[in-house]
Amino acid sequence: MNVQPVIDTHILLRDGDKLLLSQRGGAYGYGRWHMPSGKLDCGETLRDGAARELFEETGVRVDPARLRLVHTVHHQQSPDLTRIGFFFEATEWEGEPENREPEKCLGLRWFSVHELPDDIIEYPTAGLYGYLDGRGPLTEHGPFAG
Repeated sequence: MNVQPVIDTHILLRDGDKLLLSQRGGAYGYGRWHMPSGKLDCGETLRDGAARELFEETGVRVDPARLRLVHTVHHQQSPDLTRIGFFFEATEWEGEPENREPEKCLGLRWFSVHELPDDIIEYPTAGLYGYLDGRGPLTEHGPFAG
């Protein structure tokens, strides 16, 4: 079976040493943390999709041209599903973050990059620490990564 990977965008909204994380309210990862993220829509550029997802989830507007690609994760979610996640840093934006998807998100919170929660979902954790630790541009994550 030849199934194409899902393309995801993840936004690291950064204010100095603080990052905005959201707490999942859906079935997958309930109560755990991750960053604003979502699937790329057909016909969208990566930066446009990242900016759209950030706005839909938090109400924050960012100029897609100001998003900086900081890491990529190739994640094997299951034997039949892989994802490619593009992690973008945003340091300039308009608006104050608010939870615009309460049916999917329990809340938003700023964390110091030096005091991140332990219960971040594994896939976004791979991209987050790939970015913070400067591990290079790519992380392969999941069973196929060995």
